[in-house]
Amino acid sequence: MKETKIILSEKEMPRKWYNIMADMPNLPGQPLHPGTKEPIVPDDLLPIFPMALIEQEVSQERWIDIPEEVLDIYALWRPSPLYRAHRLERLLNTPAKIYYKYEGVSPAGSHKPNTSIPQAYYNKQAGIKRIATETGAGQWGSAMALAGNLFGLDVTVYMVKVSYDQKPYRRITMETWGANVYASPSELTEAGRKALAEDPDNPGSLGLAISEAVEDAATHEETNYSLGSVLNHVCLHQTVIGQEAKKQLEIAGDYPDIVIGCCGGGSNLAGIGFPFVHDKINGKQVRVIAVEPASCPTLTKGEFRYDFGDVAGLTPFLMMYTLGHDFIPPGIHAGGLRYHADSPLVCQLYHDGLIEARSYHQTGVFEAALQFARSETIIPAPETAHAIKAVIDEAILCREEGKEKTILFNLSGHGYLDLQAYADFMDGKLSDYEYPEEKIREALSKLPVL
Repeated sequence: MKETKIILSEKEMPRKWYNIMADMPNLPGQPLHPGTKEPIVPDDLLPIFPMALIEQEVSQERWIDIPEEVLDIYALWRPSPLYRAHRLERLLNTPAKIYYKYEGVSPAGSHKPNTSIPQAYYNKQAGIKRIATETGAGQWGSAMALAGNLFGLDVTVYMVKVSYDQKPYRRITMETWGANVYASPSELTEAGRKALAEDPDNPGSLGLAISEAVEDAATHEETNYSLGSVLNHVCLHQTVIGQEAKKQLEIAGDYPDIVIGCCGGGSNLAGIGFPFVHDKINGKQVRVIAVEPASCPTLTKGEFRYDFGDVAGLTPFLMMYTLGHDFIPPGIHAGGLRYHADSPLVCQLYHDGLIEARSYHQTGVFEAALQFARSETIIPAPETAHAIKAVIDEAILCREEGKEKTILFNLSGHGYLDLQAYADFMDGKLSDYEYPEEKIREALSKLPVL
Protein backbone atom coordinates (compact mmCIF):
# COMPACT_ATOMS: atom_id res chain seq x y z
CA MET A 1 0.00 0.00 0.00
CA LYS A 2 1.43 3.35 -1.02
CA GLU A 3 2.09 5.75 1.84
CA THR A 4 0.95 9.36 1.66
CA LYS A 5 3.40 11.72 3.33
CA ILE A 6 3.38 15.34 2.24
CA ILE A 7 6.43 17.41 3.09
CA LEU A 8 6.89 21.08 2.33
CA SER A 9 10.29 22.65 1.72
CA GLU A 10 11.80 25.08 4.20
CA LYS A 11 11.02 27.89 1.73
CA GLU A 12 7.31 27.03 2.04
CA MET A 13 7.28 27.47 5.81
CA PRO A 14 4.89 30.26 6.90
CA ARG A 15 6.64 33.60 7.35
CA LYS A 16 3.75 35.18 9.23
CA TRP A 17 1.45 34.15 12.05
CA TYR A 18 -2.30 34.37 11.44
CA ASN A 19 -4.28 36.48 13.93
CA ILE A 20 -7.90 35.35 14.04
CA MET A 21 -8.91 38.49 15.97
CA ALA A 22 -8.88 40.32 12.64
CA ASP A 23 -11.77 38.16 11.39
CA MET A 24 -13.85 37.17 14.42
CA PRO A 25 -17.44 38.44 14.28
CA ASN A 26 -17.26 39.05 18.04
CA LEU A 27 -14.10 39.62 20.04
CA PRO A 28 -13.76 38.24 23.59
CA GLY A 29 -14.59 40.54 26.48
CA GLN A 30 -11.62 42.66 27.50
CA PRO A 31 -9.38 41.26 30.27
CA LEU A 32 -10.06 43.05 33.56
CA HIS A 33 -7.56 44.08 36.21
CA PRO A 34 -7.87 41.77 39.26
CA GLY A 35 -7.73 44.76 41.63
CA THR A 36 -9.69 47.52 39.93
CA LYS A 37 -11.88 45.29 37.71
CA GLU A 38 -11.29 47.83 34.96
CA PRO A 39 -9.97 46.81 31.50
CA ILE A 40 -6.25 46.19 31.71
CA VAL A 41 -3.80 48.35 29.78
CA PRO A 42 -0.42 47.22 28.39
CA ASP A 43 1.51 48.73 31.33
CA ASP A 44 -0.39 46.41 33.70
CA LEU A 45 1.29 43.41 32.06
CA LEU A 46 4.83 44.79 31.85
CA PRO A 47 5.92 43.29 35.21
CA ILE A 48 5.65 39.78 33.73
CA PHE A 49 5.62 40.06 29.90
CA PRO A 50 7.84 41.83 27.34
CA MET A 51 6.12 44.61 25.39
CA ALA A 52 6.46 42.75 22.08
CA LEU A 53 4.24 39.93 23.38
CA ILE A 54 1.81 42.38 24.99
CA GLU A 55 1.44 44.08 21.60
CA GLN A 56 0.69 40.72 19.98
CA GLU A 57 -1.80 39.94 22.74
CA VAL A 58 -3.94 42.96 21.85
CA SER A 59 -3.22 43.23 18.12
CA GLN A 60 -6.00 42.94 15.56
CA GLU A 61 -3.65 42.84 12.56
CA ARG A 62 -4.40 39.78 10.43
CA TRP A 63 -0.78 38.84 9.72
CA ILE A 64 2.19 39.31 12.05
CA ASP A 65 5.75 38.77 10.81
CA ILE A 66 7.77 35.93 12.30
CA PRO A 67 11.30 37.14 13.24
CA GLU A 68 14.14 35.65 11.21
CA GLU A 69 15.84 34.25 14.33
CA VAL A 70 12.64 32.40 15.17
CA LEU A 71 12.30 31.09 11.61
CA ASP A 72 15.88 29.82 11.73
CA ILE A 73 15.03 27.69 14.78
CA TYR A 74 11.64 26.61 13.42
CA ALA A 75 13.54 25.24 10.43
CA LEU A 76 15.07 22.56 12.69
CA TRP A 77 11.76 20.69 12.36
CA ARG A 78 9.34 22.82 10.36
CA PRO A 79 7.51 22.41 8.10
CA SER A 80 6.20 19.31 9.89
CA PRO A 81 4.87 16.40 7.80
CA LEU A 82 1.26 15.66 6.93
CA TYR A 83 0.29 11.98 6.67
CA ARG A 84 -2.68 10.18 5.19
CA ALA A 85 -3.75 7.52 7.70
CA HIS A 86 -4.37 4.72 5.17
CA ARG A 87 -3.94 1.90 7.68
CA LEU A 88 -6.34 3.43 10.19
CA GLU A 89 -8.86 3.96 7.40
CA ARG A 90 -8.56 0.31 6.42
CA LEU A 91 -8.86 -0.84 10.05
CA LEU A 92 -12.07 1.16 10.44
CA ASN A 93 -13.36 0.16 6.98
CA THR A 94 -14.39 3.76 6.47
CA PRO A 95 -14.87 5.77 3.29
CA ALA A 96 -13.46 8.77 5.17
CA LYS A 97 -10.05 10.12 4.28
CA ILE A 98 -8.04 10.78 7.44
CA TYR A 99 -5.01 13.08 7.53
CA TYR A 100 -2.87 14.00 10.49
CA LYS A 101 -0.39 16.82 10.97
CA TYR A 102 2.49 15.40 12.99
CA GLU A 103 3.94 17.88 15.49
CA GLY A 104 5.83 15.20 17.42
CA VAL A 105 8.85 15.80 15.15
CA SER A 106 9.88 18.88 17.15
CA PRO A 107 12.88 18.47 19.50
CA ALA A 108 10.51 18.54 22.48
CA GLY A 109 8.15 16.03 20.86
CA SER A 110 5.10 18.28 20.68
CA HIS A 111 3.65 21.45 19.13
CA LYS A 112 4.68 23.57 22.14
CA PRO A 113 8.02 24.88 20.75
CA ASN A 114 6.01 26.81 18.14
CA THR A 115 5.36 29.35 20.90
CA SER A 116 8.16 28.71 23.39
CA ILE A 117 10.76 29.74 20.79
CA PRO A 118 9.23 33.16 20.00
CA GLN A 119 8.44 33.78 23.67
CA ALA A 120 12.08 33.14 24.61
CA TYR A 121 13.23 35.29 21.70
CA TYR A 122 11.13 38.31 22.70
CA ASN A 123 12.10 37.99 26.37
CA LYS A 124 15.78 37.80 25.45
CA GLN A 125 15.37 40.94 23.29
CA ALA A 126 13.85 42.70 26.31
CA GLY A 127 16.86 41.89 28.52
CA ILE A 128 15.15 39.25 30.66
CA LYS A 129 17.45 36.72 32.35
CA ARG A 130 15.02 34.09 33.69
CA ILE A 131 11.61 32.64 32.79
CA ALA A 132 9.17 31.25 35.36
CA THR A 133 6.48 28.98 33.98
CA GLU A 134 4.20 26.06 34.78
CA THR A 135 3.54 22.77 33.07
CA GLY A 136 0.86 20.11 33.30
CA ALA A 137 2.03 16.89 31.69
CA GLY A 138 5.44 18.35 30.92
CA GLN A 139 5.19 19.11 27.20
CA TRP A 140 5.15 22.87 27.76
CA GLY A 141 7.85 22.77 30.40
CA SER A 142 10.04 20.74 28.04
CA ALA A 143 9.45 23.22 25.23
CA MET A 144 10.28 26.21 27.43
CA ALA A 145 13.40 24.47 28.77
CA LEU A 146 14.48 23.88 25.17
CA ALA A 147 13.85 27.51 24.23
CA GLY A 148 15.64 28.82 27.31
CA ASN A 149 18.65 26.68 26.46
CA LEU A 150 18.72 28.00 22.88
CA PHE A 151 18.50 31.66 23.94
CA GLY A 152 20.60 31.52 27.11
CA LEU A 153 17.75 32.06 29.59
CA ASP A 154 17.41 30.39 32.98
CA VAL A 155 14.08 28.54 33.29
CA THR A 156 12.12 27.63 36.42
CA VAL A 157 9.23 25.22 35.92
CA TYR A 158 6.40 24.51 38.38
CA MET A 159 5.15 21.08 37.32
CA VAL A 160 1.72 19.90 38.49
CA LYS A 161 2.47 17.38 41.24
CA VAL A 162 0.42 14.49 39.89
CA SER A 163 2.27 14.72 36.56
CA TYR A 164 5.61 15.31 38.32
CA ASP A 165 5.09 11.90 39.93
CA GLN A 166 3.54 10.17 36.89
CA LYS A 167 5.99 11.43 34.26
CA PRO A 168 9.56 11.51 35.61
CA TYR A 169 11.08 11.45 32.13
CA ARG A 170 9.41 14.76 31.29
CA ARG A 171 11.11 16.25 34.34
CA ILE A 172 14.43 14.71 33.31
CA THR A 173 14.01 16.16 29.80
CA MET A 174 13.57 19.65 31.26
CA GLU A 175 16.54 19.23 33.56
CA THR A 176 18.67 17.93 30.68
CA TRP A 177 18.07 21.25 28.92
CA GLY A 178 19.04 23.10 32.09
CA ALA A 179 15.69 23.97 33.71
CA ASN A 180 14.95 23.80 37.44
CA VAL A 181 11.76 21.81 38.01
CA TYR A 182 9.61 21.81 41.15
CA ALA A 183 6.48 19.83 41.99
CA SER A 184 3.49 22.17 42.38
CA PRO A 185 2.20 22.99 44.92
CA SER A 186 5.65 23.81 46.30
CA GLU A 187 7.05 25.49 49.38
CA LEU A 188 8.72 28.14 47.20
CA THR A 189 5.74 30.48 46.86
CA GLU A 190 2.98 31.85 49.04
CA ALA A 191 0.38 30.27 46.74
CA GLY A 192 2.03 26.87 47.02
CA ARG A 193 2.47 27.03 50.79
CA LYS A 194 -1.18 28.02 51.25
CA ALA A 195 -2.37 25.11 49.10
CA LEU A 196 -0.22 22.64 51.02
CA ALA A 197 -1.41 23.99 54.36
CA GLU A 198 -5.01 23.42 53.30
CA ASP A 199 -4.31 19.98 51.81
CA PRO A 200 -0.88 18.36 52.21
CA ASP A 201 -1.89 15.76 49.61
CA ASN A 202 -2.98 18.33 47.02
CA PRO A 203 -2.32 16.76 43.56
CA GLY A 204 -1.91 20.20 42.01
CA SER A 205 -3.56 21.74 38.99
CA LEU A 206 -2.54 23.98 36.11
CA GLY A 207 -4.35 26.87 37.74
CA LEU A 208 -2.30 26.45 40.92
CA ALA A 209 0.99 26.00 39.04
CA ILE A 210 0.21 29.20 37.11
CA SER A 211 -0.26 31.02 40.44
CA GLU A 212 3.18 29.89 41.59
CA ALA A 213 4.90 30.87 38.33
CA VAL A 214 3.20 34.28 38.15
CA GLU A 215 4.08 34.99 41.77
CA ASP A 216 7.69 33.98 41.12
CA ALA A 217 7.94 36.28 38.10
CA ALA A 218 6.24 39.21 39.80
CA THR A 219 8.52 39.07 42.84
CA HIS A 220 11.90 38.72 41.10
CA GLU A 221 13.68 41.26 38.92
CA GLU A 222 14.79 40.26 35.43
CA THR A 223 12.30 37.37 35.57
CA ASN A 224 9.24 37.15 33.33
CA TYR A 225 6.36 34.72 33.18
CA SER A 226 5.67 32.52 30.18
CA LEU A 227 2.47 30.63 29.42
CA GLY A 228 2.13 27.71 27.00
CA SER A 229 -1.56 28.05 26.16
CA VAL A 230 -4.72 30.15 26.69
CA LEU A 231 -3.36 33.63 25.79
CA ASN A 232 -3.92 35.28 22.42
CA HIS A 233 -0.24 35.47 21.49
CA VAL A 234 0.21 31.76 22.22
CA CYS A 235 -2.67 30.83 19.92
CA LEU A 236 -1.22 33.20 17.33
CA HIS A 237 2.17 31.46 17.29
CA GLN A 238 0.61 28.04 16.84
CA THR A 239 -1.14 28.95 13.59
CA VAL A 240 1.92 27.84 11.61
CA ILE A 241 0.41 24.34 12.00
CA GLY A 242 -2.86 25.02 10.21
CA GLN A 243 -1.24 27.21 7.57
CA GLU A 244 1.14 24.40 6.62
CA ALA A 245 -1.67 21.84 6.67
CA LYS A 246 -3.63 23.93 4.18
CA LYS A 247 -0.72 23.97 1.74
CA GLN A 248 -0.16 20.24 2.16
CA LEU A 249 -3.81 19.40 1.56
CA GLU A 250 -3.74 21.55 -1.55
CA ILE A 251 -0.88 19.37 -2.83
CA ALA A 252 -3.04 16.32 -2.07
CA GLY A 253 -5.94 17.94 -3.92
CA ASP A 254 -8.07 17.86 -0.79
CA TYR A 255 -9.75 20.06 1.81
CA PRO A 256 -11.14 18.97 5.19
CA ASP A 257 -14.79 18.62 6.03
CA ILE A 258 -13.81 18.22 9.68
CA VAL A 259 -10.81 19.55 11.63
CA ILE A 260 -10.19 18.09 15.10
CA GLY A 261 -7.86 18.98 17.96
CA CYS A 262 -7.67 18.14 21.64
CA CYS A 263 -8.32 21.12 23.90
CA GLY A 264 -6.97 21.86 27.36
CA GLY A 265 -6.07 25.55 27.29
CA GLY A 266 -6.62 25.86 23.55
CA SER A 267 -3.24 26.31 21.83
CA ASN A 268 -3.31 23.00 19.96
CA LEU A 269 -6.89 23.48 18.79
CA ALA A 270 -6.05 27.06 17.76
CA GLY A 271 -2.96 25.96 15.86
CA ILE A 272 -4.68 23.43 13.64
CA GLY A 273 -8.11 25.04 13.68
CA PHE A 274 -7.91 28.84 13.45
CA PRO A 275 -6.74 29.00 9.81
CA PHE A 276 -9.77 26.86 8.92
CA VAL A 277 -12.13 28.88 11.15
CA HIS A 278 -11.00 31.82 9.00
CA ASP A 279 -12.30 29.90 5.99
CA LYS A 280 -15.57 29.10 7.77
CA ILE A 281 -16.10 32.76 8.64
CA ASN A 282 -15.65 33.47 4.94
CA GLY A 283 -18.19 30.92 3.76
CA LYS A 284 -16.40 27.53 3.64
CA GLN A 285 -18.28 24.49 4.93
CA VAL A 286 -15.89 23.07 7.53
CA ARG A 287 -16.46 21.81 11.07
CA VAL A 288 -13.83 22.44 13.76
CA ILE A 289 -14.14 20.22 16.84
CA ALA A 290 -12.46 20.72 20.24
CA VAL A 291 -12.10 17.54 22.31
CA GLU A 292 -11.68 17.58 26.09
CA PRO A 293 -11.71 15.02 28.94
CA ALA A 294 -15.00 14.20 30.67
CA SER A 295 -13.20 14.69 33.98
CA CYS A 296 -12.42 18.34 33.09
CA PRO A 297 -15.31 19.36 30.80
CA THR A 298 -14.58 23.05 30.44
CA LEU A 299 -16.40 23.89 27.20
CA THR A 300 -19.10 21.25 27.50
CA LYS A 301 -20.12 21.90 31.13
CA GLY A 302 -18.49 25.18 32.16
CA GLU A 303 -20.07 28.62 32.31
CA PHE A 304 -19.19 31.48 29.95
CA ARG A 305 -18.17 34.27 32.30
CA TYR A 306 -15.24 36.18 33.75
CA ASP A 307 -12.86 34.21 35.95
CA PHE A 308 -9.25 34.19 37.05
CA GLY A 309 -6.79 32.14 35.02
CA ASP A 310 -5.19 30.83 38.21
CA VAL A 311 -6.10 29.60 41.68
CA ALA A 312 -4.63 32.48 43.69
CA GLY A 313 -6.34 35.20 41.64
CA LEU A 314 -3.13 36.84 40.43
CA THR A 315 -4.05 36.91 36.75
CA PRO A 316 -6.52 39.29 35.08
CA PHE A 317 -10.16 38.29 34.87
CA LEU A 318 -10.67 36.60 31.49
CA MET A 319 -13.95 35.92 29.68
CA MET A 320 -13.92 32.14 29.31
CA TYR A 321 -15.85 28.95 29.68
CA THR A 322 -14.76 27.97 33.17
CA LEU A 323 -15.34 25.35 35.85
CA GLY A 324 -14.09 27.74 38.54
CA HIS A 325 -10.50 28.79 39.16
CA ASP A 326 -10.13 26.59 42.27
CA PHE A 327 -11.44 23.53 40.42
CA ILE A 328 -8.99 20.62 40.94
CA PRO A 329 -9.66 17.87 38.38
CA PRO A 330 -8.73 14.23 39.06
CA GLY A 331 -5.24 13.06 38.13
CA ILE A 332 -5.90 11.69 34.67
CA HIS A 333 -2.89 10.85 32.50
CA ALA A 334 -3.73 13.59 29.98
CA GLY A 335 -2.23 16.19 32.29
CA GLY A 336 -2.08 18.83 29.57
CA LEU A 337 -5.88 18.93 29.47
CA ARG A 338 -6.41 19.43 33.22
CA TYR A 339 -7.21 23.15 33.13
CA HIS A 340 -10.28 24.80 34.57
CA ALA A 341 -10.85 27.16 31.61
CA ASP A 342 -9.89 27.74 28.00
CA SER A 343 -8.46 30.39 25.72
CA PRO A 344 -10.82 33.39 25.50
CA LEU A 345 -10.49 33.17 21.69
CA VAL A 346 -11.49 29.50 21.64
CA CYS A 347 -14.31 30.18 24.10
CA GLN A 348 -15.71 33.08 22.07
CA LEU A 349 -15.64 31.02 18.87
CA TYR A 350 -17.45 28.18 20.67
CA HIS A 351 -19.97 30.61 22.14
CA ASP A 352 -20.64 31.97 18.64
CA GLY A 353 -21.12 28.49 17.18
CA LEU A 354 -18.05 28.63 14.94
CA ILE A 355 -16.47 25.59 16.58
CA GLU A 356 -17.90 22.51 18.32
CA ALA A 357 -16.88 20.68 21.50
CA ARG A 358 -17.22 17.21 22.95
CA SER A 359 -15.73 15.25 25.86
CA TYR A 360 -14.60 11.64 26.38
CA HIS A 361 -13.67 9.32 29.23
CA GLN A 362 -10.04 8.26 29.40
CA THR A 363 -10.53 4.49 28.89
CA GLY A 364 -12.24 5.10 25.55
CA VAL A 365 -9.48 7.55 24.69
CA PHE A 366 -6.76 4.99 25.34
CA GLU A 367 -8.63 2.35 23.33
CA ALA A 368 -8.53 4.79 20.42
CA ALA A 369 -4.83 5.48 21.06
CA LEU A 370 -4.03 1.76 20.81
CA GLN A 371 -5.97 1.49 17.55
CA PHE A 372 -3.94 4.34 16.14
CA ALA A 373 -0.60 3.08 17.44
CA ARG A 374 -1.20 -0.42 16.08
CA SER A 375 -2.25 0.83 12.66
CA GLU A 376 -0.24 4.03 12.09
CA THR A 377 2.73 2.95 14.31
CA ILE A 378 3.11 6.27 16.19
CA ILE A 379 2.29 6.14 19.91
CA PRO A 380 0.33 9.34 20.56
CA ALA A 381 0.42 11.50 23.67
CA PRO A 382 -2.63 10.96 25.93
CA GLU A 383 -3.79 14.50 25.12
CA THR A 384 -3.68 13.88 21.36
CA ALA A 385 -5.49 10.58 21.88
CA HIS A 386 -8.63 12.57 22.74
CA ALA A 387 -8.59 13.98 19.21
CA ILE A 388 -8.00 10.48 17.80
CA LYS A 389 -11.08 9.19 19.64
CA ALA A 390 -13.18 11.87 17.94
CA VAL A 391 -11.58 11.09 14.56
CA ILE A 392 -12.46 7.41 14.91
CA ASP A 393 -16.04 8.22 15.92
CA GLU A 394 -16.45 10.52 12.90
CA ALA A 395 -14.88 7.96 10.56
CA ILE A 396 -17.22 5.23 11.83
CA LEU A 397 -20.16 7.58 11.32
CA CYS A 398 -19.01 8.06 7.72
CA ARG A 399 -19.03 4.28 7.29
CA GLU A 400 -22.50 3.94 8.80
CA GLU A 401 -23.91 6.76 6.67
CA GLY A 402 -21.99 5.76 3.55
CA LYS A 403 -20.48 9.23 3.22
CA GLU A 404 -16.95 10.08 2.15
CA LYS A 405 -15.54 12.95 4.18
CA THR A 406 -12.06 14.32 4.72
CA ILE A 407 -10.95 14.50 8.35
CA LEU A 408 -7.85 16.40 9.49
CA PHE A 409 -6.47 16.29 13.00
CA ASN A 410 -3.39 17.50 14.81
CA LEU A 411 -1.21 14.76 16.22
CA SER A 412 0.16 17.34 18.60
CA GLY A 413 2.77 15.16 20.30
CA HIS A 414 4.12 11.65 20.67
CA GLY A 415 3.62 9.53 23.78
CA TYR A 416 7.04 7.94 24.15
CA LEU A 417 7.50 9.63 27.52
CA ASP A 418 3.95 8.69 28.56
CA LEU A 419 4.33 4.91 28.41
CA GLN A 420 3.36 4.49 32.06
CA ALA A 421 -0.10 5.70 31.07
CA TYR A 422 -0.29 2.97 28.43
CA ALA A 423 0.97 0.39 30.91
CA ASP A 424 -1.69 1.43 33.42
CA PHE A 425 -4.38 1.19 30.75
CA MET A 426 -3.29 -2.24 29.50
CA ASP A 427 -3.05 -3.46 33.10
CA GLY A 428 -6.63 -2.34 33.76
CA LYS A 429 -5.59 0.32 36.27
CA LEU A 430 -7.29 3.29 34.60
CA SER A 431 -10.85 4.21 35.48
CA ASP A 432 -13.31 6.71 34.09
CA TYR A 433 -14.27 9.70 36.14
CA GLU A 434 -16.95 12.19 35.27
CA TYR A 435 -16.82 15.20 37.54
CA PRO A 436 -20.07 15.31 39.57
CA GLU A 437 -22.47 18.07 38.61
CA GLU A 438 -22.73 19.18 42.23
CA LYS A 439 -18.95 19.62 42.45
CA ILE A 440 -18.99 21.73 39.30
CA ARG A 441 -21.83 23.84 40.70
CA GLU A 442 -19.91 24.25 43.96
CA ALA A 443 -16.79 25.47 42.13
CA LEU A 444 -18.83 27.81 39.94
CA SER A 445 -20.60 29.26 42.99
CA LYS A 446 -17.25 30.64 44.19
CA LEU A 447 -16.61 32.65 41.02
CA PRO A 448 -16.16 36.40 41.46
CA VAL A 449 -19.15 38.61 40.83
CA LEU A 450 -18.26 41.55 38.58
